[in-house]
Amino acid sequence: MGSSREGGACRGGSVRPREGSAAPGRRWARLEAPAKLTLSLRVTGVRDDGYHLIDAEMVTVDLADTLEIGPGDRLEVVGATGAPVPADGTNLVSRALRAVDRRAAVRLVKRIPSGAGMGGGSADAAAVLRWAGCEDLALAARLGGDVPFCLVGGRARVGGIGERVEVVPLGGLEGAPFTLLTPPFGVPTAAVYKEWDRLGGPLGDHCNDLEPAALAVEPRLAHWRDELGEATGRTPLLAGSGSTWFVPGEHPGPHRVVVRAISPAEPRRRLPA
Repeated sequence: MGSSREGGACRGGSVRPREGSAAPGRRWARLEAPAKLTLSLRVTGVRDDGYHLIDAEMVTVDLADTLEIGPGDRLEVVGATGAPVPADGTNLVSRALRAVDRRAAVRLVKRIPSGAGMGGGSADAAAVLRWAGCEDLALAARLGGDVPFCLVGGRARVGGIGERVEVVPLGGLEGAPFTLLTPPFGVPTAAVYKEWDRLGGPLGDHCNDLEPAALAVEPRLAHWRDELGEATGRTPLLAGSGSTWFVPGEHPGPHRVVVRAISPAEPRRRLPA
């Protein structure tokens, strides 16, 4: 039986630094920020404020960004692919630091494609929250709908606008492989939800209600879906709002990446002095 998490304790001025924090004289820390894969996603309603309610199953996979964090007040982004990743105050790393009233120098090494539906920015924000000792899922949800799950990790059923995270055992999914195919472009999540509204709230045929809207926003997705389907003999699923397509199992090949489902990641590792 799963355990439900909807909150915690974390407010800006009251956050207590963990070992490895960016306080003067402290050592640097290396944070791993693993991606998430959305195995199913149903849109169950729309709130009065326009936010969409979901019922989704998500799992953490072993594709991860790395954050090197220490004393200072700057952000460097290295290796970004897909949609542009800003290195300014709009980046989710910077927003997460402000949310917990912290300053730090961060070198963000991107391996999760941006705009790919795998929660790359959300994973980065969650890594900062873990580093700061913050477990508040409501605060995490204010940063973005995928941040609460990325903060918890593992496997979970996710509801509300993302703030309700019901952890379930990995079970037979532990170590399970998935093959990803990510196009060389991203798909903006906000545009996909807007198109879902315009289309009248369609149900997706393959466990993802956002798939019809994503294909309408970015018709080029169909080519990449078909390429993965023809190469694997499986029906590809869209990861979140896209642009990544995935199938279960190991199917290595051109432009394809094999990942595995993992347990929640260790929130930080120390760098040598």
